[in-house]
Amino acid sequence: MATKSTKLTRLIPMLPVKSMPVSVEFYQKMLGFSIEERNDEWGWAMLCLGDCRLMVDQSLNAFPEAPRQSIIYLYPEDIDKYHAQVRRSGLHIPDLKVTFYGNKEFRIVDPDGNGLWIGQPIS
Repeated sequence: MATKSTKLTRLIPMLPVKSMPVSVEFYQKMLGFSIEERNDEWGWAMLCLGDCRLMVDQSLNAFPEAPRQSIIYLYPEDIDKYHAQVRRSGLHIPDLKVTFYGNKEFRIVDPDGNGLWIGQPIS
């Protein structure tokens, strides 16, 4: 028997980070995010780029030395343009590659070891 479920309106990843200010600086300067909200007392910030949101929170980081295993996939409007923008920021990034699943993408790691896969389906 199927029941009608509630519709979700958005999903915002929250990453545990060692230093919220360091993470905010990385996402701003290297990837072009801006700060939507920030609370230094909590060690928390909400970042945005277009319609996308990402929270970074150092209070969640109960095990700061533990390796990160999370991956966030970012879908820019124009992968070639965004790749060039990130490269101009001074961040060393790999060249774009076409994956076996049909996306043109590049992969990087943030200061806390969280994986960021950035790509766009090719037509």
